[in-house]
Amino acid sequence: MEENNNMTAERSLEIITKQIEQSRRDVSKDVGQSLFISGLCTMCMALFIGLCILCTANTAFYLLFLTLPIVIYAILRYVNRNQTPTPSSLIGSMVHKTWVTFAIFAIAFFVLANLYNAFMGRMESAEVYARMMVHPFRIILLLMGMTITITGYILKSRWLVWCGIIGGLGGFMWESFYVTQTIVGRLFPLGSNYMGIASGLIPGIIIALFAFIGLTLPGMMLKKKSL
Repeated sequence: MEENNNMTAERSLEIITKQIEQSRRDVSKDVGQSLFISGLCTMCMALFIGLCILCTANTAFYLLFLTLPIVIYAILRYVNRNQTPTPSSLIGSMVHKTWVTFAIFAIAFFVLANLYNAFMGRMESAEVYARMMVHPFRIILLLMGMTITITGYILKSRWLVWCGIIGGLGGFMWESFYVTQTIVGRLFPLGSNYMGIASGLIPGIIIALFAFIGLTLPGMMLKKKSL
């Protein structure tokens, strides 16, 4: 009798384990698709904004990033319109809430940082403003890297973990040490469309690169792994 109970318990544990792994594979496929499309949209948006700023030297085009979640959502809905929805699960819920949290913090910080910069630009001198202005992209890149890394831990994907770490920390350090401004300042004099290159083209390329490392590449790997 006790042996039968042990066998039943072992069988139940085996079934639960298989269900968890199947759920993880299903969620990995959906997350891979979402990351892949999100990465492509971010890359295209970053390059488009960079070219707009290059041509106009108007950094107000950065506000177009606020439309990025809407664009990604619309494209995902269109791509997945004929697919069977993934059944609700603990893993799927954890991944969804992780990315919703990132979206809330990233959008809120982007808006608040730009409002603060606009206020300080009117209240303070150019020298004081240059020291006190907030650079939102470095923090958003770090938040994105943290979110991708946490998603990788949830899905037990080493590729996702490492892409999140490299993309997030790499983007944060690049922006924090003003690598773009240093390179552009050495290669281009202030009179040759410096603003368009330093604030538009180069940041657009950098954001597109880190979006590829942190979103598109791990999305491709997750999709391939779930096949």
